[in-house]
Amino acid sequence: MDLKTILFALALGNLTLCAALFFHQHGKATAAALATWTRGRQLQAAAWLVLCFHGSGVLPPLATGIAGYALLFGGLGLESGAFWETAGKDHWRSRMVPAIVLAILLYGAAYVVDEPGVRLLAGALATGAFYMSVAAALAAGWKNAVMLRRALAVTTAVLAVLVAVRGVLAVAMPLGWGGLSLAVVQYLASASLYLLMLITGFGFLLLERERQVRELERVAVLDTLLDVPNRRGFFAALAPWMALARRPGVPTALVVFDVDNFKRINDDYGHPAGDVVLRAIVDMCRKQLRDSDQIGRLVGVEFALLLPRTELQHALTVAERIRACIEVTPIKTGRALVNMTVSMGVTTIRADDSTVSLFKRVDEALQTAKMAGRNRIAEAAPPIPAATP
Repeated sequence: MDLKTILFALALGNLTLCAALFFHQHGKATAAALATWTRGRQLQAAAWLVLCFHGSGVLPPLATGIAGYALLFGGLGLESGAFWETAGKDHWRSRMVPAIVLAILLYGAAYVVDEPGVRLLAGALATGAFYMSVAAALAAGWKNAVMLRRALAVTTAVLAVLVAVRGVLAVAMPLGWGGLSLAVVQYLASASLYLLMLITGFGFLLLERERQVRELERVAVLDTLLDVPNRRGFFAALAPWMALARRPGVPTALVVFDVDNFKRINDDYGHPAGDVVLRAIVDMCRKQLRDSDQIGRLVGVEFALLLPRTELQHALTVAERIRACIEVTPIKTGRALVNMTVSMGVTTIRADDSTVSLFKRVDEALQTAKMAGRNRIAEAAPPIPAATP
């Protein structure tokens, strides 16, 4: 397969990936990293098409050479930036844009020299450097990375080196290296570019799908408004402590509280003000809790606090601190300052508890606090002692 056929295959492959992704994402919200990656692939497809006409006489060689590599460097830079974005580095533009401009200037300078070997060296080194940047982005967080990410990082780095070596050998050893002729090195480099197109393309899409699955799993157990576990997430956090309660040791406490008269906030000031109030209450709770404690939103304005290895009296003290803090702290809603109160029920997990019996008991305590006038704490009923034989 000659060089022009390989270039055309690279252009067609990138265009096919972009077209498939366009129809798949049509009408859907697109993540920022995916949008950046798609633009990078489009530029690369245009670059390889332009380079197909280089030296054909259809277009001026200067225009096709510099324009083709400028598009290529821009596309590779955007693709590298998309990988850095998936690695959590959102400020990649401050480094990648200067790198793209520098690569274009260096290649333009090499073109002015009018030496094919120098142009080949500049193009190969810049291309290899961009792919090494992709490999570095994939290797970020290596210790916690999934196996797919590690495999992509290693493979991309090896192929990027092969691409760069092609340019070095073209200048240093124009007749070949060892038993390898320059033509063989050229084919190896072209094959590496084709493999890089496939590996980084499908690899990015697989990593993006994996990210979406993780996000769905996270949202399934998280209240996105307040950034705390929802009912499902809180019950999942509670499960191991229910099992530990069957063993002797320091008990684990559970506090359930309800925001008093919350409906008036929504009625008087609107639902956005209600969201502000709930976020403020959650923040006040967090400031009174340990790192090991857990707050979750059960339903509506009912919340639960899981206090591991906490006896009942200590749990009552923590609940009182939270109640008092909420009572004396005005909350700015945008339209007014409001004062809120909460009613709380407190209990500890018992060895014979199920989640049904546990929440039935603490809910009864919460209802007792409400019936007593709200803005107070009620302790759950103590266990009934076993009858003496």
